[in-house]
Amino acid sequence: MATPAGFVGISPFSAIILLAGLQSIPDELYEQARIDGAGLPAIFRHVTLPLLKTVIIATLLFRTIDALRVFDVIYVLTGGGPGGSTTSVSLYAYRYYAGGDFGFGAAASVLLFITALVLALALVKGGRFEL
Repeated sequence: MATPAGFVGISPFSAIILLAGLQSIPDELYEQARIDGAGLPAIFRHVTLPLLKTVIIATLLFRTIDALRVFDVIYVLTGGGPGGSTTSVSLYAYRYYAGGDFGFGAAASVLLFITALVLALALVKGGRFEL
């Protein structure tokens, strides 16, 4: 089944980043946790997740920005869809640029940038959590 455009799920790019983060965790930490009597849920919660926190936040940031700026798939497949049902903000801004209304197109692009910036700051600030 094809993935809908803009779907923020696991992608091959995200999987590779998360796999690299998992491989960077030393095996000695898992061994020490097992020696201390920690079970698998405790090891995941107290060893794996805190060490992957920055990798998870970076992956979420990349996927969120990628989902916000989706243009090419929608433009090629549907051109905005029947009745504008698949129009993204990027496609919306492009339509105004192509129509000659550069001010409105620029405003839509700036709005998209501000949205991406706010979401990125929220992810970075929200990522400072303690388990």
